[in-house]
Amino acid sequence: MHKIKFFTGRGSRYLAEKIAKAYGVELGNSNVLEFSDGEFQPAYDESIRGCTVFIIQSTFPPVDNLFELLLMIDAAKRASAHRVIAVIPYFGWARQDRKDRPRVSIGAKMVANLLKAAGVDRVMTMDLHADQIQGFFDIPVDHLYASGIFVPYIKSHRIENLAIAAPDMGGAKRANAYSTYLNAPMVVCHKQREKANVVGNMTLIGDVRDKNIIILDDMIDTAGTITKAADLMMERGAKSVRAAVTHPILSGPAYERINASALCEVIVTDTIPLKPDKDTSKFTVLSVADIFSDVIGRVYNYEEISSRFIF
Repeated sequence: MHKIKFFTGRGSRYLAEKIAKAYGVELGNSNVLEFSDGEFQPAYDESIRGCTVFIIQSTFPPVDNLFELLLMIDAAKRASAHRVIAVIPYFGWARQDRKDRPRVSIGAKMVANLLKAAGVDRVMTMDLHADQIQGFFDIPVDHLYASGIFVPYIKSHRIENLAIAAPDMGGAKRANAYSTYLNAPMVVCHKQREKANVVGNMTLIGDVRDKNIIILDDMIDTAGTITKAADLMMERGAKSVRAAVTHPILSGPAYERINASALCEVIVTDTIPLKPDKDTSKFTVLSVADIFSDVIGRVYNYEEISSRFIF
C-alpha cells in the first residue's frame, strides 16, 4: 500500500488540520514562495514520491485559492506522487453549470478541465450546487453530503411541528429528501430574480402556520434569498425559522442581513470559515472533518463509501 500524506493550501489550513487529526496523521509540510507582484509558488518540504497525496483546499474567493490548488496538484505530479486526490469541501464556480444566457462561460466545466489538466486523479467534494457537475469530470468524483451532520443535529433538538423548506425551486429535491427522512411536511419558496444576488418577488407554496421551519440550502452568499424567505414565513404565521446551509460564503451585507432577519439560528459547516470580525451570534458551526476523514480512509483503502450517506 502506498503511503498516505495530507497537505493543504493556505485557505483551508483550519479545516485540513481537523481532518488530519480525525484521521490520525500530521499535515505534511509545504510552503508558498510569494513574489512582490502577487505571483506565488507552492512547494513540498518533504518527499512525496510514490505516495497517495490528499490536497485539502476549498475554492472560495479569492481566486488564489483555486490557483494554489492547481499549482499544488502540478507540483505533486512532478514530484512523482503515486496518486493525487483533491479534497475540495467547497467547489467554487458551481453556479456556472450551464449557459443561462447568451455568450457566457460554463465556469464549473472549466474548473473541472483545469483540475484534470493539472493532473489530479480524483476529486472529493461536498454538496455541489448542481449534482450534474460530477458529469463534467472524466475522473472519479466523490460527492459527499452535509446531511450526515445536519440530520443528527436536527433530530437531537426534537423540534415540534417541524417543517422543511426550500428557499427556491432548485432546492426542492434536497428539501424533499430531508422532509421524507424526517417525516416532516415541506414548503417551497418561488422567487424571481431581478439580477444576480438580487431577489425580486417571492411567493410561498405550502402552509407554515404554527410550524417551526428549517430552510435548507447548499450555500448562503449575500443572504438575500434566505432572509427574505424567513421574514415571509414569519409573516405567514410560522413559530420560528432556522436555516441549515452547507457553505457559508457570506459576502457583502450577508451578516448584517442575517442578524436583522427573523432567522433565530443559522446552522452551517466549516467548509468556509466565518469571518472573525463579524457578529456570529446566530450561527452554529458543525464540522465536516469526521465525514471527510472517514471517506478519505475508505478511498485510500479502496472501500465502498455509499454506506456513509444517510440519503
